Amino acid sequence: MKFKKLVCIDETKMNEASVKRLHDFADEVEVFSDYPEDQQTIIDRAKNAEAILVSWHTEISAEVIDAAPNLRYIGMACSLYDVESANVAVDHARSKGITVTGIFDYGDPGVGEFIISELIQLLNGYKGKIWKNEPVELNSLKIGIIGLGVTGQLLADYLQPFQPSIYYFSRTRKADYEQKGVKFLELEELLKTCDVISIHLPKHTELLNYSQFEQLGKAKILINTSLGRPFELDAFENWLQNEGNFAIFDGDAMASLPEKFSGYDQVISNKVSAGWSLQTKNRLSEKVIENIQEYIQQESTEG
Repeated sequence: MKFKKLVCIDETKMNEASVKRLHDFADEVEVFSDYPEDQQTIIDRAKNAEAILVSWHTEISAEVIDAAPNLRYIGMACSLYDVESANVAVDHARSKGITVTGIFDYGDPGVGEFIISELIQLLNGYKGKIWKNEPVELNSLKIGIIGLGVTGQLLADYLQPFQPSIYYFSRTRKADYEQKGVKFLELEELLKTCDVISIHLPKHTELLNYSQFEQLGKAKILINTSLGRPFELDAFENWLQNEGNFAIFDGDAMASLPEKFSGYDQVISNKVSAGWSLQTKNRLSEKVIENIQEYIQQESTEG
């Protein structure tokens, strides 16, 4: 059982081999390699499709779904943590009998490598900016991870050979990581205790406000590779004025900030999104294809 038409709504970052494989699942395949700037463009691309694939960059709203009467499958080429943080109107789609799938654990190793690379360069002044007056080693630091999900856990694993003190705050306790020596602290205690804070939260999760930034204080490093901005903007800008504070962002996280922040000396910004290695794209592609295969097999069995 094939789809009549499958559309890649935007640049999903699927590799070439997997894009070719899409023709195994649909009579007609249309692939777009940009990010549509308005909803009407998204509607025009989706309106005749039975299946669409979409990255996290593009919103598939209820209006888009309603404008596509033949739609029965939405494949998110990105993580689907929960309906609140998703860029697809998941509940609305499912209420209309449309299957929505997401993928997990595809880009995390590259994110961990990005964080450690940028941190080492700042600690040692390799790019011209240095945290202290002289280089310091990772093993001297107290590093706090906010959000000990897959990416946070991977970062903790990557950090352990460097022997810093590692702490975490998460909605749920992680006994297996506590057994590894990663210590749980409540949020405010984590912010007070740690020299470095790395944030790993779902999109649209705003956690830090003025009170939390006051707890974080001076001479600290804040790292954000989450999608979106997990803090109040004014509170963050005020915190940046404190002596010795630095912030590190990858391209996706930096996109959530006004342009003026790229000019701050204390902000280390990257145009490139963390984690988009060859291996990441291959893992993403495989998982997207697997989801489509499972859907079609299930449909064939039920049919």
